[in-house]
Amino acid sequence: MKLDWSKINIKLLGDIFFLTGAGLSMYYLINHILQDSMGDQSVKSKESRKKSQGVLKKITNKNPELKNLVLNEYEKSLLNSLITPDDINVDFNDVGGLTDVIDELQESVILPLTEPELFTAHQSLIQSPKGVLFYGPPGCGKTMLAKAIAKESGAYFLSIRMSTIMDKWYGESNKIVDAIFSLANKLQPCIIFIDEIDSFLRDRSSNDHEVSAMLKAEFMTLWDGLLSNGRIMVMGATNRQNDIDSAFMRRLPKQFSIGKPDASQRRSILSKILNDSKLSSDFDIDTIVNHTKGYSGSDLKELCREAALNSMRDFIKSNYAGGKKLNTNKPDVKPLKTSDFLKNLSGSMISSSID
Repeated sequence: MKLDWSKINIKLLGDIFFLTGAGLSMYYLINHILQDSMGDQSVKSKESRKKSQGVLKKITNKNPELKNLVLNEYEKSLLNSLITPDDINVDFNDVGGLTDVIDELQESVILPLTEPELFTAHQSLIQSPKGVLFYGPPGCGKTMLAKAIAKESGAYFLSIRMSTIMDKWYGESNKIVDAIFSLANKLQPCIIFIDEIDSFLRDRSSNDHEVSAMLKAEFMTLWDGLLSNGRIMVMGATNRQNDIDSAFMRRLPKQFSIGKPDASQRRSILSKILNDSKLSSDFDIDTIVNHTKGYSGSDLKELCREAALNSMRDFIKSNYAGGKKLNTNKPDVKPLKTSDFLKNLSGSMISSSID
């Protein structure tokens, strides 16, 4: 049987060739995109695993009793959020103006955690709480206090963020939440710290997304299941205390209000910040304290940083030009003066004669 070419529809052939070409182009485009995405994820996963292995090696080298520590993949991924006590460079001596809070933390949190034998007479009553909450305005030292507790108690510090928990695959976030508590249990003493805890444990409602509701329920169940030995603690910090669900607030029995510092606390904070700075002989810290009402600890630190820049501005102009050093002599930066601070105090009507 011979093929009758005259009966073949030329338009049909054109459509077939066009669709075939379009299909091949789409295939190669999608394949290229997927390879780039998988390659990027592969690089990130490789870097994450390398960092996790480094943290695990540091832990086992420092603590020989943990040399046989076995972690699953979810627990290993959380090692990137783990800070060992040796890596924390903040202790209570670095915290200014919160003496009363520190004293209470020493008695009700640190000692039951580090010296449980002191409380054997009331062992069932006196233990480190399962939950501690710091609340107050931003920049007043809540996170700093949490790190100082971990340093003073020798506890591991597991810093959790929403990005640490959330995963695009259904059910994976629950496994990560489970890994948080299982890892803390294996490394105890351990502090599970959640900054801006209100973003995760906010009020539950019928409008909650299914995944969010499941995560909160899972977290609460695991929290309740903690061994009552005071060696694992959930710690949170927030400036929106009223947004946290009441069920979670019940699991945070120790709550500390960290407000903006008063005059004596501002003096203590400034003294610690300026401890290593060179000050002029007529430097008057009381003047600065009196004009920084309403400043937080973070504001005071920024004020000191700006004052140091004011002090060095003339030095930089006379010794550097266009990013190049003009003077090869040993730097001679003038000491900090009271006026260096007052230049940056907002709303202050200070006489320019103060020096």
